[in-house]
Amino acid sequence: MPKRRQLRGFDLKQIEGVASLIGVDEAGRGALAGPVVAGAVLVTRDFLEGRWAAANASRINDSKQLTSAEREALWFDFETLAGQGQIHATFGTADVGEIEHFNILGATKLAMRRALEGIYPPDAFAQKTEPDLFTPAEEIAKFQPQVSARILIDGLHLKHFPYPHTGVVKGDARSLCIAMASIIAKVTRDRLMNELDAKHPGYGFAQHKGYGTEEHREALLRIGRCPQHRETFLRKLLSGRVDPAQLDFLSDENA
Repeated sequence: MPKRRQLRGFDLKQIEGVASLIGVDEAGRGALAGPVVAGAVLVTRDFLEGRWAAANASRINDSKQLTSAEREALWFDFETLAGQGQIHATFGTADVGEIEHFNILGATKLAMRRALEGIYPPDAFAQKTEPDLFTPAEEIAKFQPQVSARILIDGLHLKHFPYPHTGVVKGDARSLCIAMASIIAKVTRDRLMNELDAKHPGYGFAQHKGYGTEEHREALLRIGRCPQHRETFLRKLLSGRVDPAQLDFLSDENA
């Protein structure tokens, strides 16, 4: 069985004991410019066992392994599914200023938190005491039980994160809902980078999406940075203390 067809089976195991799963992934963490974007997608057992998931799980994979056209087609499907109430999909962003202030890990967690807040606030996962006969009626009316959901985040477990979650290493290639979230994040960020390309011409943002391609590095050395560049990522490059080729680890050939 192709690996992509196993994504749904992984989620069907993970959803045991809870009513829903929420997959979370990011895009843009290793870029030289632009925001970091997180996607979050909630799915239920009914969705995972339903017709769309059974027929289309093989189309879904880590967003970087799909073409732009494939991601856009899936985005359209996700919009339709969300409109039908079959899934809930959101995204959150952290801008360049926040990346500089909190560092890229902190900004990534901020974007993920904002994406998750579009589904549930953090306190929805807190243990709550059930009302009893002596609880005032107005408090009973306001009572909200703990959410029955498990959050799966691509990568390692995050420290000091307000949501209970499970880290899934290479989760975008293992979990259907994480792979869906990766597509939400990637498409959203690509569209933002296309907008930035119009505002800051000359860098090729629409082509490389802010990653450290050779074209992008040459533009940086030729015309300098713009407000959408991440200063801490560029300081050594623009000072001439490092060869641009040494930043290859930040490039993404699938951008």
